[in-house]
Amino acid sequence: MDALIQEFLAHWWLYLSMPVISALVGFGTNVVAIKMMFLPVEFIGKPPLLGWQGIIPRRAAKMASISVDTITEHLITPEEIFSRLDPDRIAAELEPRMNDIIEDMVDEIMLQYEPRLWEALPQMIKRQIYRRVKREAPALVAEIMDRMRDNLSELFDLKEMVVEKLTQDRRLLNKIFYEVGEAEFKFIGRSGLYFGGLFGLVQMLVWLVMPFSWILPAFGLLVGYATNWIALKLIFDPKEPMKVGPVTFQGLFMKRQEQVAADYGKLVASTILTPANIIEGILKGSHSDKLFAMIGRHVQKAVDGQTSYAKPFVTFMVGTRTYREMKQAAVDQVVKQLPDTLKHIERYANDALDLERTLSTRLQGLGPTEFEGMLRPAFEQDEWMLICVGAVLGMMVGFFQLLVMFS
Repeated sequence: MDALIQEFLAHWWLYLSMPVISALVGFGTNVVAIKMMFLPVEFIGKPPLLGWQGIIPRRAAKMASISVDTITEHLITPEEIFSRLDPDRIAAELEPRMNDIIEDMVDEIMLQYEPRLWEALPQMIKRQIYRRVKREAPALVAEIMDRMRDNLSELFDLKEMVVEKLTQDRRLLNKIFYEVGEAEFKFIGRSGLYFGGLFGLVQMLVWLVMPFSWILPAFGLLVGYATNWIALKLIFDPKEPMKVGPVTFQGLFMKRQEQVAADYGKLVASTILTPANIIEGILKGSHSDKLFAMIGRHVQKAVDGQTSYAKPFVTFMVGTRTYREMKQAAVDQVVKQLPDTLKHIERYANDALDLERTLSTRLQGLGPTEFEGMLRPAFEQDEWMLICVGAVLGMMVGFFQLLVMFS
């Protein structure tokens, strides 16, 4: 024992450096592991094996799919989203915009197909046509909304919209996972410092007794591996509060459910499930052709309704073929104006949907298993890789200690 004490006192600064270096190794490997989850956003190197891309950006499609499954299975469905929109209110919101463009649309179509007839009509007759079209337009909008709501699964794919949005913008996907688990990611870094220091104390005592060459690399590997593994366990386990004497234990992420719910609801409602994104998903999604076909049928029906009394006269004047072309032109004009027109309902839709409050409230009520699914996918896809990277880096530091400091 005296010999061990003398050895320690003779090289005390080397021995005390062990827990310090071990703490830094634990901290450094954990921070590197977190960085590797998110960065780089784009692949750097020579694909497929020589290089790296952040785990979340690399698996963007799967991560986004998991996120939207959580939303639609546990928080809100597309049907509920659209049930909150009142067709009559939407028609009323769009009416000023439609009144602005109806006259131009009618003029453009008539001047394209029957310029002489249109120019010869008295202004009073033209104004009557404008008024009639404007009067009937809100009912047409409400009817289309009703039909769309009744056939929503055929016309809109929420999952497709969210996955496409997040795969196109991987930085947004990173932001969602990071902000949801920001406190946990910071804990992983700090925990590496604490646990690394504790392992370093053990390493110091073992090396003092058994100064074998393999001890330092082995402990470096153990520190890099164990600090990552322990941090992940502490984040998610135990899922339910577990009381041990006067102390209650619960996974850090599970304990923050109320705060996470508020942050997640705000983030998703403001960046993903926005009225603008939903409208874009409807107009540009894989089912948009069916939507436009449905709108086309309703618009052509409306045109026939507007000309019902004068249809024989109109078809006689312009011909059946031209009349059909005019109806199709009306459809094309409506479809062309849709993206800009629908922007005018975004404020109403945002208030009516109230998605931030809905998502936050329902997320707070999720059970532990479902709630864990909000963040767990970010780790479990390549969790083994992160832990192994930490182990390898720790072992390299152990070799450095052996060759440079204790050679």
